[in-house]
Amino acid sequence: MKHFIFLFFLCLSISGFSQDLSISGKVVDQSNQPIPYVNIVLSNVDDETDLKGVSTNEEGMFLFADLTKNATYQLKASFMGFTSFEKMVDLTQNLTENIILIEALETLDEVTITANKPILKKEIDRLVFNVANTALTEGTMLDVLRSTPSVLILGEDIVVKSTTPTVYINDRKVHLSSRELTQLLSSSTANAIQKVEVITNPPAKYDAESGVVLNIIMSKNLITGYRGNVFTNYTQGVFPRYNAGINQFYKTNKLNINLNYSYNHSKINRDNHQVINYLNNDDISEIWTTDLNRNTTTKTHNANLNFDYFITDNSTLSLTSNLLYLPYFNYHTNGLTNIEDLQANNDYFFNSRNHSQDDKYNLGTDLDFKQVFKNGSRLLLNAHITKYDYNRNQEVNSNYFFPDNTLDYGTAFNTVNNQATDIFTSQIDYEAFLSDTANLSFGFKTSKVSTNSDIVQLDIDQVSGNATINTFNTNAFNYDEAIYAGYISYDKSWEKWAFTGGLRVEQTNIDGQSPMTSLNNTQEYFEWFPTINLSWQAFNKASLYSNYKRYIARPNYQDLNPFNFFLNDQTIVTGNPNLQPSFTNHYVVGTEISQRYTIEAYYKAITNQINELPLQDNTNTVLVYSPTNIGNTREFGFDFITYFDMLDKWSIYFVTSFYNIQDDAYFNDQQIKTNQWSNYSVLSNDFSLLKDNSLNANFTLTYASKNQQGFQIVDSRLISDLSFSKKMFKNKATLSLAFADLFNQQDFAVRSKYANQNSQNFNNQDNRYVKLGFSYKFGNTTLQTNERTKSLRERERLEK
Repeated sequence: MKHFIFLFFLCLSISGFSQDLSISGKVVDQSNQPIPYVNIVLSNVDDETDLKGVSTNEEGMFLFADLTKNATYQLKASFMGFTSFEKMVDLTQNLTENIILIEALETLDEVTITANKPILKKEIDRLVFNVANTALTEGTMLDVLRSTPSVLILGEDIVVKSTTPTVYINDRKVHLSSRELTQLLSSSTANAIQKVEVITNPPAKYDAESGVVLNIIMSKNLITGYRGNVFTNYTQGVFPRYNAGINQFYKTNKLNINLNYSYNHSKINRDNHQVINYLNNDDISEIWTTDLNRNTTTKTHNANLNFDYFITDNSTLSLTSNLLYLPYFNYHTNGLTNIEDLQANNDYFFNSRNHSQDDKYNLGTDLDFKQVFKNGSRLLLNAHITKYDYNRNQEVNSNYFFPDNTLDYGTAFNTVNNQATDIFTSQIDYEAFLSDTANLSFGFKTSKVSTNSDIVQLDIDQVSGNATINTFNTNAFNYDEAIYAGYISYDKSWEKWAFTGGLRVEQTNIDGQSPMTSLNNTQEYFEWFPTINLSWQAFNKASLYSNYKRYIARPNYQDLNPFNFFLNDQTIVTGNPNLQPSFTNHYVVGTEISQRYTIEAYYKAITNQINELPLQDNTNTVLVYSPTNIGNTREFGFDFITYFDMLDKWSIYFVTSFYNIQDDAYFNDQQIKTNQWSNYSVLSNDFSLLKDNSLNANFTLTYASKNQQGFQIVDSRLISDLSFSKKMFKNKATLSLAFADLFNQQDFAVRSKYANQNSQNFNNQDNRYVKLGFSYKFGNTTLQTNERTKSLRERERLEK
């Protein structure tokens, strides 16, 4: 901590005593509101050459450093929708020049905004997918991610190849579980998305758990007034589902208010065909074949409030609150299991019924303060609190039959589970704007998490109906986590070189207890997480780059919870309170050619990789799904990315990756080592149709070959999506139509065959559907929104 404090005052000293002549300032509109992304050009009057060019940051600030004394310059500022600004300046000392841009009101009514093609750009540590004013923004946020290169949507999971990314919106982490996240993104319109950043080597300011970051950047509103958007979607899969909502934005000179609400009603079907070969001394003794049908019905309310108050031109106070309320969650599972010997003789069979009813709410609130200094440096303060409450009532009933269909016996039990979680975090960041080519940032963060859970199992007598407490499966689990973090990051660019480097340190203290079983899990560890990016513009049209990052994957709270949840008597889902964090060292080298082609190679070394594995108990014929530290994982591969125009109205991007995953662990008294080569490829086509480009289409094919996930082999999949969008009513309304899984090749099987494990599970998911959507803009439709969704990594780890 003393070292970070020393660096803080050192940076202030450097900023305060620098003697280089500079021109700095701020660009605002007539309401004195900052305008981001304005192009500022500085020219030499003597030879009429453009010396430097910059864009204003989010606060409208700019800086030109290392300028010549007693020289005359011309300062130019331009931005679409505003009258350009020009001024001659004689530089005799450091100069502060504030610029007011005037709206070009006489031209606004004549401007016709047409849909552009998405643009793919590779930067030193990320892939940037610009989608503003394209057909993709007429869908949902989830639709945009589905079309983003390297991003794969698998059911309720978002995956970047084999990594689960952290999702941000405007550099704020989304605070929901995987299921809640997909619900939020699928019910949120994308009309204000500017770009999506796939950050494969996140800077040190991001939490050490952020191995890959998906950052959704929303466009900023520039003009005062009120606007809104209403939308609805109807989806027909196995069952119908629908959602609707309203987004509203209002801005004055002092206030920004953004209020959104959406409702989602969904019923999802899923079928599984599972075969388990139970073993006796490496020979198959019994074959269990199970057919499961699962139906999940949910009614979800999402609400989001963003409130900004501009205290002064350089000081802003913000309040953000997000609410997810799930009053209705019904989960039905019906299964039939046949048990046969090796000669295919039917020993017996049983059916099972599992019914769960859940309700929960997730309320998170952020309070932010931002202070911008004259030289463009920023001080940011954040306080965050989450209140989370979850309840589940589960009923499980099984009936066992002889081969002649006569009833042998039945079992029944109920469970009641409750969980309450409180999260509090505080954070301070300082970003020093040293020059137009150099920046320094550092900060501190504390995180406190407390969760209390309990479960009671009641065994039901099938004859009398009496209930008795099952003490073996009745338990409580209390979990406390504290993380203290600090970071420093520096980036600098030269004529042909660019460097970004950072170091993050985190102290983690964990205490998990199950009072009824005297189970205690205490962990304390201090870790360093360096990040390095280096690029070199080797030739006019070719650059080379190299990245390195170390990051951590902590088990989420549900993974640590030792409670048992039953699909049937013999299939259990449980947590593992002894899970350890996993650490990854990630190396990348690559080249970008003509800003169109990217070729790179990467290598990952992972220790204590966490995977949920189906572990079969061959003695008691029980299958347990439990998260496990599998040992060491090595992954290396080669990626190729390109983007080009086939025709004026037809653009293509193509991504392919060939990679190898090797798992190595000591499992059930055996040393197990497996590896698998795989391929991941995406071909996406964007079309602009009709003379006015009001009809747009997208056709995407995603292929994932057979791959390995924690000793399990996952079958290949072909994901196909076709979507159309048509603008109507002077571009105020959009009608959309989408088809998913056109070729019905998205279902897959997962196989486990190693040590004394031998099982297969085929997943038939409800991912083939047709979706019809409609949205309508009202109010001042020239506005764009600065909608934000705030959250923290700790909230993301709330699984249920």
